[in-house]
Amino acid sequence: MKKTLRYTFMTVALSLFAGSLASCEETDAKKDKGSTPVIKYARSCDASLADSLIVSASLGSRLAFVGDNMGDVQQVWFNDQKAKLNPNMVTSHTIIVDIPNNIPGEVTNIARFITSTGIEVEYPFQVSVPAPRIDNMSCEYAKAGETVTLKGAYFADDPNVPITVVFEGGVPAEIKSIKQEELVVEVPEGAEEGPIKVTSIYGEGASTFHYMDTRGMLFDFDGLTGLANSGWHSRPIEDDGSGISGNYMRLGDGATTLAGKDAWDDNNFSFEYWAGSWNTPTDYPAREGERLFDVADFSDFNNMSLKFELCIPADGAWQACSMQLIFSGTDMVSMGNAGTDIYGNTVAGCNNTYFQVDAGLARGLWTPWTASQAYHTDGKWITVAFPIKDFVYNADGTGATKFLTSPEDFANLQIFLWNGGVEGVDCTPLLKIDNIRVVKN
Repeated sequence: MKKTLRYTFMTVALSLFAGSLASCEETDAKKDKGSTPVIKYARSCDASLADSLIVSASLGSRLAFVGDNMGDVQQVWFNDQKAKLNPNMVTSHTIIVDIPNNIPGEVTNIARFITSTGIEVEYPFQVSVPAPRIDNMSCEYAKAGETVTLKGAYFADDPNVPITVVFEGGVPAEIKSIKQEELVVEVPEGAEEGPIKVTSIYGEGASTFHYMDTRGMLFDFDGLTGLANSGWHSRPIEDDGSGISGNYMRLGDGATTLAGKDAWDDNNFSFEYWAGSWNTPTDYPAREGERLFDVADFSDFNNMSLKFELCIPADGAWQACSMQLIFSGTDMVSMGNAGTDIYGNTVAGCNNTYFQVDAGLARGLWTPWTASQAYHTDGKWITVAFPIKDFVYNADGTGATKFLTSPEDFANLQIFLWNGGVEGVDCTPLLKIDNIRVVKN
Protein backbone atom coordinates (compact mmCIF):
# COMPACT_ATOMS: atom_id res chain seq x y z
CA MET A 1 0.00 0.00 0.00
CA LYS A 2 2.79 2.41 0.90
CA LYS A 3 4.57 1.64 -2.37
CA THR A 4 1.38 2.34 -4.36
CA LEU A 5 0.84 5.67 -2.65
CA ARG A 6 4.46 6.64 -3.21
CA TYR A 7 4.29 5.96 -6.95
CA THR A 8 0.95 7.78 -7.25
CA PHE A 9 2.40 10.82 -5.51
CA MET A 10 5.48 10.76 -7.75
CA THR A 11 3.32 10.50 -10.87
CA VAL A 12 1.16 13.46 -9.83
CA ALA A 13 4.23 15.48 -8.88
CA LEU A 14 5.93 14.81 -12.20
CA SER A 15 2.75 15.70 -14.07
CA LEU A 16 2.49 18.98 -12.19
CA PHE A 17 6.18 19.69 -12.82
CA ALA A 18 5.81 18.97 -16.54
CA GLY A 19 2.73 21.16 -16.63
CA SER A 20 4.57 23.99 -14.96
CA LEU A 21 7.39 23.68 -17.49
CA ALA A 22 4.90 23.81 -20.36
CA SER A 23 3.29 26.82 -18.74
CA CYS A 24 6.66 28.58 -18.45
CA GLU A 25 7.42 27.87 -22.07
CA GLU A 26 4.05 29.23 -23.10
CA THR A 27 4.33 32.42 -21.07
CA ASP A 28 8.02 33.35 -21.53
CA ALA A 29 7.43 34.78 -25.00
CA LYS A 30 4.37 36.72 -23.84
CA LYS A 31 6.05 37.87 -20.64
CA ASP A 32 9.10 39.20 -22.47
CA LYS A 33 7.26 40.68 -25.44
CA GLY A 34 8.24 44.31 -25.89
CA SER A 35 11.26 43.98 -23.58
CA THR A 36 14.82 44.40 -24.75
CA PRO A 37 16.79 41.14 -24.50
CA VAL A 38 19.93 41.24 -22.37
CA ILE A 39 22.74 38.86 -23.37
CA LYS A 40 25.15 38.31 -20.47
CA TYR A 41 27.42 35.54 -21.74
CA ALA A 42 27.66 32.41 -23.89
CA ARG A 43 28.79 28.93 -22.98
CA SER A 44 29.26 25.64 -24.79
CA CYS A 45 26.66 22.90 -24.59
CA ASP A 46 29.49 20.36 -24.46
CA ALA A 47 29.27 18.98 -20.91
CA SER A 48 33.06 18.95 -20.56
CA LEU A 49 33.22 22.66 -21.45
CA ALA A 50 29.98 23.87 -19.90
CA ASP A 51 31.71 25.76 -17.10
CA SER A 52 33.73 27.90 -19.52
CA LEU A 53 32.44 31.18 -20.92
CA ILE A 54 33.21 31.63 -24.60
CA VAL A 55 33.43 34.52 -27.03
CA SER A 56 33.97 32.46 -30.18
CA ALA A 57 33.07 29.07 -31.67
CA SER A 58 33.31 27.26 -34.97
CA LEU A 59 30.62 26.58 -37.56
CA GLY A 60 28.16 23.90 -36.46
CA SER A 61 28.77 24.42 -32.73
CA ARG A 62 25.86 24.30 -30.28
CA LEU A 63 25.79 27.21 -27.82
CA ALA A 64 23.77 28.45 -24.89
CA PHE A 65 23.33 32.23 -24.59
CA VAL A 66 22.40 33.28 -21.08
CA GLY A 67 20.72 36.51 -20.03
CA ASP A 68 17.32 38.09 -19.36
CA ASN A 69 14.17 38.99 -21.31
CA MET A 70 15.01 36.55 -24.12
CA GLY A 71 11.73 34.64 -24.29
CA ASP A 72 10.42 36.62 -27.30
CA VAL A 73 13.55 36.23 -29.46
CA GLN A 74 12.41 34.95 -32.86
CA GLN A 75 15.64 35.15 -34.87
CA VAL A 76 19.35 34.65 -34.17
CA TRP A 77 21.94 35.61 -36.77
CA PHE A 78 25.67 34.91 -36.83
CA ASN A 79 27.34 37.32 -39.25
CA ASP A 80 25.00 37.16 -42.28
CA GLN A 81 23.78 33.59 -41.60
CA LYS A 82 20.42 32.97 -39.96
CA ALA A 83 20.32 30.14 -37.44
CA LYS A 84 17.44 27.67 -37.16
CA LEU A 85 15.76 28.45 -33.87
CA ASN A 86 13.75 25.86 -31.96
CA PRO A 87 11.08 27.66 -29.84
CA ASN A 88 11.42 24.92 -27.23
CA MET A 89 15.04 25.99 -26.75
CA VAL A 90 14.13 29.62 -26.03
CA THR A 91 13.31 30.81 -22.50
CA SER A 92 13.56 34.12 -20.67
CA HIS A 93 17.06 33.33 -19.49
CA THR A 94 18.53 30.87 -22.02
CA ILE A 95 18.67 30.36 -25.77
CA ILE A 96 20.25 27.17 -27.11
CA VAL A 97 21.14 27.43 -30.79
CA ASP A 98 23.42 25.86 -33.42
CA ILE A 99 25.72 28.09 -35.44
CA PRO A 100 24.86 27.53 -39.13
CA ASN A 101 27.36 25.43 -41.08
CA ASN A 102 27.42 27.88 -44.00
CA ILE A 103 30.52 30.01 -44.44
CA PRO A 104 29.45 33.67 -44.05
CA GLY A 105 29.63 36.00 -47.02
CA GLU A 106 30.12 39.02 -44.77
CA VAL A 107 32.03 38.69 -41.50
CA THR A 108 30.89 41.10 -38.76
CA ASN A 109 31.82 38.99 -35.69
CA ILE A 110 28.40 39.90 -34.31
CA ALA A 111 25.51 37.72 -33.14
CA ARG A 112 22.13 39.42 -33.55
CA PHE A 113 18.98 38.63 -31.56
CA ILE A 114 15.64 39.87 -32.96
CA THR A 115 12.27 39.73 -31.17
CA SER A 116 8.77 39.47 -32.63
CA THR A 117 8.34 43.23 -32.25
CA GLY A 118 11.54 44.01 -34.13
CA ILE A 119 13.78 44.81 -31.19
CA GLU A 120 17.32 43.92 -32.17
CA VAL A 121 20.26 43.35 -29.85
CA GLU A 122 23.85 42.78 -30.93
CA TYR A 123 26.38 40.70 -29.04
CA PRO A 124 30.06 40.45 -29.99
CA PHE A 125 30.75 36.87 -31.02
CA GLN A 126 33.34 35.50 -33.42
CA VAL A 127 32.55 32.49 -35.62
CA SER A 128 35.58 30.59 -36.82
CA VAL A 129 35.54 28.50 -39.98
CA PRO A 130 37.24 25.08 -39.72
CA ALA A 131 39.83 23.86 -42.15
CA PRO A 132 38.40 22.02 -45.19
CA ARG A 133 37.00 18.55 -44.52
CA ILE A 134 37.15 15.94 -47.30
CA ASP A 135 34.64 13.12 -46.81
CA ASN A 136 34.71 11.15 -50.05
CA MET A 137 35.71 11.06 -53.70
CA SER A 138 33.47 10.00 -56.56
CA CYS A 139 36.10 7.52 -57.78
CA GLU A 140 39.21 6.85 -55.72
CA TYR A 141 40.82 5.04 -58.66
CA ALA A 142 40.22 7.67 -61.33
CA LYS A 143 43.06 7.98 -63.80
CA ALA A 144 45.09 11.13 -64.44
CA GLY A 145 43.14 13.54 -66.61
CA GLU A 146 39.74 12.31 -65.42
CA THR A 147 37.34 14.63 -63.59
CA VAL A 148 36.23 13.65 -60.08
CA THR A 149 34.09 15.16 -57.34
CA LEU A 150 35.31 15.67 -53.79
CA LYS A 151 32.57 16.08 -51.19
CA GLY A 152 32.96 17.45 -47.70
CA ALA A 153 32.59 20.83 -46.02
CA TYR A 154 34.18 24.26 -45.58
CA PHE A 155 35.52 24.59 -49.10
CA ALA A 156 36.07 28.36 -48.94
CA ASP A 157 37.63 30.16 -51.89
CA ASP A 158 39.03 33.57 -50.99
CA PRO A 159 40.16 35.94 -53.76
CA ASN A 160 43.35 36.65 -51.84
CA VAL A 161 43.95 33.05 -50.76
CA PRO A 162 42.51 30.73 -53.44
CA ILE A 163 41.59 27.21 -52.40
CA THR A 164 43.98 24.48 -53.59
CA VAL A 165 43.77 20.71 -54.00
CA VAL A 166 46.99 18.69 -53.88
CA PHE A 167 47.38 14.96 -54.47
CA GLU A 168 50.08 12.80 -52.91
CA GLY A 169 53.40 13.48 -54.59
CA GLY A 170 52.86 17.20 -54.20
CA VAL A 171 51.02 17.63 -57.49
CA PRO A 172 48.20 20.21 -57.60
CA ALA A 173 44.88 19.49 -59.27
CA GLU A 174 43.05 21.82 -61.60
CA ILE A 175 39.81 22.91 -59.92
CA LYS A 176 36.84 22.96 -62.29
CA SER A 177 34.16 24.21 -59.89
CA ILE A 178 33.81 25.15 -56.23
CA LYS A 179 30.90 24.87 -53.82
CA GLN A 180 31.06 24.97 -50.05
CA GLU A 181 30.48 21.21 -49.88
CA GLU A 182 31.77 20.07 -53.27
CA LEU A 183 34.88 20.46 -55.41
CA VAL A 184 35.14 19.20 -58.99
CA VAL A 185 38.78 18.65 -59.95
CA GLU A 186 40.90 16.99 -62.60
CA VAL A 187 43.22 14.25 -61.36
CA PRO A 188 46.75 15.50 -62.12
CA GLU A 189 49.54 13.64 -63.85
CA GLY A 190 51.97 12.20 -61.32
CA ALA A 191 49.38 11.73 -58.57
CA GLU A 192 50.46 8.96 -56.21
CA GLU A 193 48.66 6.74 -53.72
CA GLY A 194 47.82 8.66 -50.57
CA PRO A 195 45.54 11.25 -48.99
CA ILE A 196 44.32 14.36 -50.81
CA LYS A 197 44.92 17.75 -49.19
CA VAL A 198 42.65 20.77 -49.55
CA THR A 199 43.92 24.13 -48.32
CA SER A 200 41.86 27.29 -47.88
CA ILE A 201 42.27 30.59 -46.06
CA TYR A 202 41.07 28.71 -42.96
CA GLY A 203 43.71 25.98 -42.99
CA GLU A 204 44.54 22.60 -44.47
CA GLY A 205 42.50 19.40 -44.37
CA ALA A 206 43.52 15.92 -45.51
CA SER A 207 41.25 13.07 -46.54
CA THR A 208 41.12 9.94 -44.41
CA PHE A 209 40.62 7.94 -47.60
CA HIS A 210 43.54 7.48 -49.99
CA TYR A 211 43.63 8.02 -53.71
CA MET A 212 44.48 4.65 -55.35
CA ASP A 213 44.05 3.04 -51.93
CA THR A 214 45.68 -0.38 -51.50
CA ARG A 215 45.32 -0.48 -47.71
CA GLY A 216 43.23 -3.43 -46.58
CA MET A 217 43.02 -4.79 -50.12
CA LEU A 218 41.21 -8.12 -50.32
CA PHE A 219 40.57 -8.58 -54.05
CA ASP A 220 42.24 -6.46 -56.72
CA PHE A 221 41.98 -9.29 -59.32
CA ASP A 222 45.44 -8.35 -60.63
CA GLY A 223 47.65 -10.36 -58.29
CA LEU A 224 48.31 -8.03 -55.36
CA THR A 225 46.66 -10.46 -52.94
CA GLY A 226 46.15 -13.30 -55.41
CA LEU A 227 42.63 -13.93 -54.10
CA ALA A 228 39.65 -14.36 -56.42
CA ASN A 229 36.85 -16.93 -56.77
CA SER A 230 36.73 -19.64 -54.10
CA GLY A 231 33.34 -21.29 -53.85
CA TRP A 232 30.74 -23.16 -55.82
CA HIS A 233 30.50 -20.50 -58.53
CA SER A 234 33.23 -18.74 -60.48
CA ARG A 235 32.43 -15.24 -61.63
CA PRO A 236 34.28 -13.99 -64.71
CA ILE A 237 37.52 -12.13 -63.96
CA GLU A 238 38.32 -10.18 -67.10
CA ASP A 239 40.00 -7.18 -68.67
CA ASP A 240 38.32 -5.94 -71.83
CA GLY A 241 39.90 -2.49 -71.71
CA SER A 242 36.99 -0.93 -69.80
CA GLY A 243 38.40 -1.63 -66.34
CA ILE A 244 39.49 0.96 -63.81
CA SER A 245 42.75 -0.80 -62.93
CA GLY A 246 43.25 -3.94 -64.97
CA ASN A 247 41.08 -6.99 -64.28
CA TYR A 248 37.66 -6.75 -62.68
CA MET A 249 35.00 -9.19 -61.49
CA ARG A 250 31.65 -9.27 -63.26
CA LEU A 251 28.13 -10.00 -62.00
CA GLY A 252 25.66 -10.65 -64.81
CA ASP A 253 26.35 -10.17 -68.50
CA GLY A 254 23.78 -7.64 -69.67
CA ALA A 255 21.70 -10.39 -71.29
CA THR A 256 20.74 -12.80 -68.48
CA THR A 257 17.50 -11.83 -66.72
CA LEU A 258 17.41 -11.15 -63.01
CA ALA A 259 13.79 -11.61 -61.97
CA GLY A 260 12.08 -8.79 -60.14
CA LYS A 261 10.64 -11.06 -57.48
CA ASP A 262 11.87 -14.25 -55.78
CA ALA A 263 15.02 -14.29 -57.92
CA TRP A 264 17.77 -16.79 -57.14
CA ASP A 265 20.51 -17.03 -59.72
CA ASP A 266 23.82 -17.68 -57.99
CA ASN A 267 25.27 -19.02 -61.23
CA ASN A 268 25.30 -15.51 -62.68
CA PHE A 269 24.94 -13.06 -59.81
CA SER A 270 26.98 -14.40 -56.88
CA PHE A 271 30.66 -13.90 -56.09
CA GLU A 272 31.90 -16.25 -53.37
CA TYR A 273 35.14 -16.33 -51.48
CA TRP A 274 35.26 -19.15 -48.94
CA ALA A 275 38.56 -19.55 -47.11
CA GLY A 276 40.11 -23.01 -46.85
CA SER A 277 41.00 -26.00 -49.02
CA TRP A 278 40.07 -29.62 -49.70
CA ASN A 279 42.97 -30.82 -47.59
CA THR A 280 42.40 -32.72 -44.34
CA PRO A 281 42.58 -31.03 -41.94
CA THR A 282 41.55 -27.83 -43.73
CA ASP A 283 44.40 -25.40 -44.27
CA TYR A 284 44.49 -21.91 -45.77
CA PRO A 285 46.89 -21.73 -48.72
CA ALA A 286 48.54 -18.35 -49.26
CA ARG A 287 47.15 -16.31 -52.18
CA GLU A 288 44.47 -18.93 -52.73
CA GLY A 289 42.46 -19.81 -49.63
CA GLU A 290 43.60 -17.46 -46.88
CA ARG A 291 41.16 -16.25 -44.26
CA LEU A 292 40.41 -12.61 -45.01
CA PHE A 293 41.23 -11.53 -41.47
CA ASP A 294 44.75 -12.85 -42.14
CA VAL A 295 44.95 -10.68 -45.26
CA ALA A 296 43.63 -7.41 -43.76
CA ASP A 297 43.38 -6.09 -40.20
CA PHE A 298 39.78 -6.37 -38.97
CA SER A 299 40.58 -5.66 -35.31
CA ASP A 300 38.62 -2.37 -35.41
CA PHE A 301 35.91 -3.55 -37.80
CA ASN A 302 33.14 -1.41 -36.29
CA ASN A 303 35.07 1.67 -37.42
CA MET A 304 35.81 0.36 -40.90
CA SER A 305 34.06 0.31 -44.27
CA LEU A 306 33.91 -2.18 -47.12
CA LYS A 307 34.78 -0.35 -50.33
CA PHE A 308 35.01 -1.20 -54.01
CA GLU A 309 34.87 0.42 -57.42
CA LEU A 310 31.73 -0.19 -59.47
CA CYS A 311 30.72 0.35 -63.09
CA ILE A 312 27.25 -0.32 -64.54
CA PRO A 313 26.63 0.59 -68.19
CA ALA A 314 23.31 2.21 -69.06
CA ASP A 315 22.30 -0.80 -71.16
CA GLY A 316 23.03 -3.11 -68.22
CA ALA A 317 20.97 -1.22 -65.62
CA TRP A 318 20.01 -2.92 -62.36
CA GLN A 319 16.44 -2.91 -61.01
CA ALA A 320 15.85 -6.11 -59.04
CA CYS A 321 17.14 -7.64 -55.78
CA SER A 322 19.43 -6.06 -53.21
CA MET A 323 23.17 -6.41 -53.29
CA GLN A 324 23.91 -8.62 -50.28
CA LEU A 325 27.35 -8.12 -48.74
CA ILE A 326 27.99 -11.10 -46.48
CA PHE A 327 31.02 -11.65 -44.26
CA SER A 328 31.24 -14.91 -42.32
CA GLY A 329 33.56 -17.09 -40.28
CA THR A 330 34.83 -20.54 -41.23
CA ASP A 331 32.48 -21.92 -38.58
CA MET A 332 29.66 -21.01 -40.98
CA VAL A 333 31.20 -21.83 -44.37
CA SER A 334 34.60 -22.86 -45.67
CA MET A 335 36.14 -24.23 -48.83
CA GLY A 336 36.34 -28.01 -48.64
CA ASN A 337 34.66 -30.55 -46.39
CA ALA A 338 33.24 -29.97 -42.94
CA GLY A 339 35.53 -30.99 -40.12
CA THR A 340 38.45 -29.28 -38.42
CA ASP A 341 41.26 -27.04 -39.60
CA ILE A 342 44.97 -27.02 -38.86
CA TYR A 343 44.33 -24.89 -35.79
CA GLY A 344 41.81 -27.34 -34.31
CA ASN A 345 38.81 -25.14 -35.12
CA THR A 346 35.55 -26.62 -36.42
CA VAL A 347 34.90 -25.66 -40.03
CA ALA A 348 31.52 -25.89 -41.75
CA GLY A 349 32.59 -26.84 -45.27
CA CYS A 350 30.84 -25.70 -48.45
CA ASN A 351 27.14 -24.85 -48.03
CA ASN A 352 24.57 -22.23 -48.96
CA THR A 353 22.54 -22.39 -45.75
CA TYR A 354 24.64 -19.99 -43.65
CA PHE A 355 23.27 -16.86 -45.36
CA GLN A 356 19.63 -17.90 -45.80
CA VAL A 357 16.77 -15.96 -44.23
CA ASP A 358 16.28 -18.44 -41.38
CA ALA A 359 20.00 -18.23 -40.51
CA GLY A 360 19.63 -14.57 -39.49
CA LEU A 361 23.26 -13.68 -40.30
CA ALA A 362 23.97 -9.93 -40.31
CA ARG A 363 24.97 -8.40 -43.63
CA GLY A 364 24.95 -5.17 -45.61
CA LEU A 365 22.15 -4.57 -48.10
CA TRP A 366 22.38 -2.04 -50.91
CA THR A 367 19.38 -1.17 -53.07
CA PRO A 368 20.13 2.00 -55.08
CA TRP A 369 17.36 1.38 -57.62
CA THR A 370 13.63 1.94 -57.21
CA ALA A 371 10.59 0.31 -58.79
CA SER A 372 10.31 3.32 -61.09
CA GLN A 373 14.00 4.01 -61.69
CA ALA A 374 16.72 1.54 -62.66
CA TYR A 375 20.25 2.19 -61.42
CA HIS A 376 23.41 2.52 -63.48
CA THR A 377 26.58 4.63 -63.47
CA ASP A 378 26.36 5.47 -67.17
CA GLY A 379 29.40 3.31 -67.78
CA LYS A 380 31.60 5.33 -65.40
CA TRP A 381 33.50 3.91 -62.46
CA ILE A 382 32.55 5.11 -58.99
CA THR A 383 33.67 4.24 -55.47
CA VAL A 384 31.08 2.61 -53.21
CA ALA A 385 31.51 2.47 -49.42
CA PHE A 386 29.51 0.57 -46.76
CA PRO A 387 30.28 1.09 -43.05
CA ILE A 388 30.58 -2.32 -41.42
CA LYS A 389 28.65 -1.03 -38.40
CA ASP A 390 25.63 -0.91 -40.73
CA PHE A 391 25.80 -4.66 -41.46
CA VAL A 392 22.69 -5.32 -39.38
CA TYR A 393 20.19 -6.81 -41.86
CA ASN A 394 18.84 -10.26 -42.53
CA ALA A 395 18.53 -11.56 -46.09
CA ASP A 396 14.96 -10.32 -46.41
CA GLY A 397 15.66 -6.80 -45.10
CA THR A 398 14.49 -7.47 -41.57
CA GLY A 399 16.81 -7.11 -38.60
CA ALA A 400 19.51 -9.74 -38.21
CA THR A 401 19.66 -12.02 -35.18
CA LYS A 402 23.26 -13.21 -35.52
CA PHE A 403 25.85 -10.43 -35.64
CA LEU A 404 29.50 -9.96 -36.56
CA THR A 405 31.25 -9.81 -33.20
CA SER A 406 34.95 -10.56 -33.72
CA PRO A 407 37.66 -10.41 -36.41
CA GLU A 408 37.29 -14.17 -36.88
CA ASP A 409 33.83 -13.49 -38.35
CA PHE A 410 35.58 -11.95 -41.38
CA ALA A 411 37.14 -15.02 -42.99
CA ASN A 412 34.85 -15.11 -46.05
CA LEU A 413 32.96 -12.72 -48.31
CA GLN A 414 29.98 -13.22 -50.60
CA ILE A 415 28.41 -10.59 -52.89
CA PHE A 416 25.03 -11.77 -54.17
CA LEU A 417 22.17 -10.00 -55.98
CA TRP A 418 19.24 -11.63 -54.23
CA ASN A 419 16.17 -10.91 -52.08
CA GLY A 420 16.53 -7.93 -49.74
CA GLY A 421 12.80 -7.84 -49.07
CA VAL A 422 12.20 -5.65 -52.11
CA GLU A 423 10.23 -6.27 -55.28
CA GLY A 424 11.84 -4.95 -58.42
CA VAL A 425 11.49 -5.17 -62.18
CA ASP A 426 12.87 -7.89 -64.44
CA CYS A 427 16.19 -6.62 -65.77
CA THR A 428 19.42 -7.77 -67.39
CA PRO A 429 22.10 -6.12 -65.23
CA LEU A 430 25.85 -6.05 -65.72
CA LEU A 431 27.95 -4.99 -62.74
CA LYS A 432 31.73 -4.60 -62.94
CA ILE A 433 33.45 -4.65 -59.53
CA ASP A 434 37.11 -4.07 -58.65
CA ASN A 435 39.44 -3.32 -55.72
CA ILE A 436 37.37 -4.83 -52.92
CA ARG A 437 38.98 -3.58 -49.68
CA VAL A 438 38.37 -2.70 -46.04
CA VAL A 439 39.63 0.59 -44.63
CA LYS A 440 39.18 2.68 -41.51
CA ASN A 441 36.47 5.30 -41.73
